[in-house]
Amino acid sequence: MKFVLIPALVLVVLALRIWLHRRRRSTGGEGAPRPRGRGRREGRPGWEPPLGEIGLVASREVRERARGKIFRVGTVLILAVVAGAIVIPTLGKGGKTTVPPVGVVGSLDPALGAAVVATGPALGVTVKLVPEADLAAADRALRAGRVSVVIVDTRRLMVDAAISPSDGSITAQLVGAVAQTLGTDEAYISAGLTTAQAETVAGAKPLPVASLTPAPKGKKFQSTSIIGVILIFVMLNQYLTWTLIGVMEEKSSRVIEVLLAAVRPIQLLTGKVLGIGLMAMAQATLILVFAVSLSSAVGSDLLKGTGPGDLLASLVWLMLGYGFYCWVYAAAGSMAARQEQVQSLAFPLALPMLFGYIMALTTAGTGNASTLFKVLAYLPPTAPFAMPVLVGLGQVTWWEFTGSALLSIGSTVFVARFAARIYRRAILRTGRGIRLRDAFSGTA
Repeated sequence: MKFVLIPALVLVVLALRIWLHRRRRSTGGEGAPRPRGRGRREGRPGWEPPLGEIGLVASREVRERARGKIFRVGTVLILAVVAGAIVIPTLGKGGKTTVPPVGVVGSLDPALGAAVVATGPALGVTVKLVPEADLAAADRALRAGRVSVVIVDTRRLMVDAAISPSDGSITAQLVGAVAQTLGTDEAYISAGLTTAQAETVAGAKPLPVASLTPAPKGKKFQSTSIIGVILIFVMLNQYLTWTLIGVMEEKSSRVIEVLLAAVRPIQLLTGKVLGIGLMAMAQATLILVFAVSLSSAVGSDLLKGTGPGDLLASLVWLMLGYGFYCWVYAAAGSMAARQEQVQSLAFPLALPMLFGYIMALTTAGTGNASTLFKVLAYLPPTAPFAMPVLVGLGQVTWWEFTGSALLSIGSTVFVARFAARIYRRAILRTGRGIRLRDAFSGTA
């Protein structure tokens, strides 16, 4: 949990400082007070949305995205995939599986019978012993399927059909386990061991193993690391594409000219990325709560060994990754003039994410983080994928996590300033694509 609290507090402090700064400007802290009539709603005199015009733009984005079929259908599909990943592996674990009993012809020592019954839990089945009058009765029981295997005088086993070496059924595994148990007991008798001596041999413990160097600290591989990386990659691509296409559509439809008559470019851009970011946070939180609740309800092992800090770390880095990339995608959208230019703009922007995603999947699968991967955890374009994996593997300290988060926040501020300058100069230019050099220099 300490991995998440410090970056979260830093984000809250920064947001509070930005809000207080804009509040002072709106109330006359810098220059003459601005008209505040636009922020009021009819029937509610004096009401002004949080963050002023930025809040209005953000709330507009939230309403537009929430009403869209893409958001609702996409959320349902993601929840369905998560539910399938959690529920399907538990379908065969609804309790002890009952197989046909084990028939017994002749006498069977109680201790040996208990050993045969004890083979069941390891296979996830319940083993029951039933006596058979003679071989003929056992033969009829086998053919009718009333018993799965018959023990004959503790010397041999009988089954209805021959079991092939490749047979992986529960019955085949049970027959193999019973055969091993009886064979071991026969070996003890042949060696002339007493019951106490046989129990001593059966309960032998492995010798301790000493090592010259300690094992590296780290957690065992967790499937949640891979699932978290996949969700971060999918959701980042979804919301960043929304930002890119949304800015481009407003520009191509000339809606942007109407919006800029009411708000400044930086307010419009900030409100757009903030509104889409709130939707990303809401959807990610919903998925996280749904996954944890469903996993607990069905007794899934998918999140076993995963602490709240691991889950929250993925959520924090999803938002930090969105905060870094959203400004770049918004600036790219302002430079596009037509729909067909979106793909050519999105592909180079997605390359750092794709590289970080592949490296994160590879590292999560092996459980060993290379030096290169640890470096990627401090680079803002790849940190959203690398750092959650290091947290899941237990190979990062709280101060390393915090340092990477602060570095990402600082880089986001720099990128936001750069993107806002491009957006302001390129958003009203239509007719053809805008080159980055022209948008940054302000030339026609």
